[in-house]
Amino acid sequence: MASYIPHSGREQQEMLQEIGLASTEDLFVSIPEEVRLRPSLDLPAGKAEMEVLQDMKRMADRNTVFRSIFRGAGAYHRYIPAMVSHVLANETLQTAYTPYQAEISQGVLQSIFEYQTGICELTGMDVSNASVYDGATAAAEAVAMCRDRKRNRALVSAAVAPGILNTIRTYCFGNEMDLQIIPVDALVTDAQALQEMIDEQTACVLVQHPNYFGSLEDMETIEKIVHGAKAKLIMSVDPISLGVLKTPGEYGADAAVGEGQSLGMPLAFGGPYLGFMAAADAMKRKLPGRIVGQTTDADGKTGYVLTLQAREQHIRREKASSNICSNQALCALAAGVYLAAMGPRGLADAASQSVSKAHYLAGELEKIGFRVENEKFFSEFVTSSERISGQILSALEAQGILGGLPLDGHRILWCCTEMNSRQQIDEVIEILKEVG
Repeated sequence: MASYIPHSGREQQEMLQEIGLASTEDLFVSIPEEVRLRPSLDLPAGKAEMEVLQDMKRMADRNTVFRSIFRGAGAYHRYIPAMVSHVLANETLQTAYTPYQAEISQGVLQSIFEYQTGICELTGMDVSNASVYDGATAAAEAVAMCRDRKRNRALVSAAVAPGILNTIRTYCFGNEMDLQIIPVDALVTDAQALQEMIDEQTACVLVQHPNYFGSLEDMETIEKIVHGAKAKLIMSVDPISLGVLKTPGEYGADAAVGEGQSLGMPLAFGGPYLGFMAAADAMKRKLPGRIVGQTTDADGKTGYVLTLQAREQHIRREKASSNICSNQALCALAAGVYLAAMGPRGLADAASQSVSKAHYLAGELEKIGFRVENEKFFSEFVTSSERISGQILSALEAQGILGGLPLDGHRILWCCTEMNSRQQIDEVIEILKEVG
């Protein structure tokens, strides 16, 4: 496969003749005339490569590119080592489909296996699948895989990201699973409410840690409540936070899910992103999608194969808990390369910088009249003030700064990553001092 494969008119005609056709129209004879587009699209004439690049640049110049970003809420502006894009540019690793034929797909299969291994090490769990579409899908799939004949209720914290909650709600509607929302108290999951809601019908409890508001949940207490009721605990996590926080495995979670965009993927107008899923060994056969395994061939050489993939979606469809039958291979490759390039120390450094810079920003905002609502937080936090959120954010935007996410008229969700410098933070404070 190559990035650009031109074919001249003569070459196209030769290919048509080779398969016994006179024109490209003959390729579509099986399509009824009444559904064809008539007249054909009014497309402009082709352009030279230089002209196309100039047109693309003119269109790109219409985008607003911020000098600094203080917004997260599920998608984060983080440092990406040059090694990531360099490896992804290798065209032999770019494929449009699942590598069923292991004998000719060892490179792609190994990259997925390495990704799975990295996710297991990151989350402290026993097994990971080959990825799903995004973090919201991963959370919804995890809820679905916990369902059984006796337990058909899911409890989900109201402190999870809205996109995650909406996706879970859609899944539960489709599979007729009872969904109940655990209320929030002081920007964290209300443990007392959870204790009162959980019962023998509860299949699982899903909590995001750090949650949508950036707060750190009391996972020890939540874990005791959940497992005390013999339900499954699902943790939705920020992968970078695991550089300094306890892993889901250390908390005793049964499954760990999350959005993998922070692991080497740019913001990119919302995608493509990556959903990671990992689970305890006891749940490995309930993981949706595909799992790549390591084995040896007849000569004792290491090899990689798809394993556990030929189950619900293929031969036991009536017992399926998922219709996921693909994975985000290229994004998973990016995550695997990112984890290898950063290593434990690099990941911990990115997490530590995010924490320290977020707390510095929070402290400086408090000095000028903002109230920080979180008791404990990682890299995101909520402020409230008498000032109008829209005016605050507009003042920052006028200076090329993307401020936090407005939650309502007076509350803002701020975020810092390793990409924010102290100079940038101080600039935000100076600008806000002038906003009445």
